Amino acid sequence: MSDNKMFVDTNIWLYAFVRTDAERDKNRAAAALIKKHLIVISSQIINEVCVNLIKKTRMDETAIAALISAFYQRYEVVEPNREIILDASRLRDQYQFSFWDSLLVASAIHAGAKRFCTEDMQDGLTVDGKLRITNPF
Repeated sequence: MSDNKMFVDTNIWLYAFVRTDAERDKNRAAAALIKKHLIVISSQIINEVCVNLIKKTRMDETAIAALISAFYQRYEVVEPNREIILDASRLRDQYQFSFWDSLLVASAIHAGAKRFCTEDMQDGLTVDGKLRITNPF
């Protein structure tokens, strides 16, 4: 496991991709974070990013297909399987995560990520002694 390996949540990707004057600092921080770490994501993240980009930027299907291909080419992508889904259930019970958050956290742990970068969960929480949730902002 690399100490630099980081699981990146949907909101961080959206800050990196959708630049606005109101969130300029978050846009820059998200883009820099993605560039300097070994990134791992799940297919759930790809789905969430795509649906949000379609809604927020009206990205067309050609661009969406290119983005999906780029995610798979550049990053390690975790696909949910029985083991991950069962672990997510345990995490939901133990940490009171939502269904979707528990699936992301379980995916990150199974990929060997040391950090889970998100704006939406408890900053500083360490899950199973393996994964630290961090808010980059």
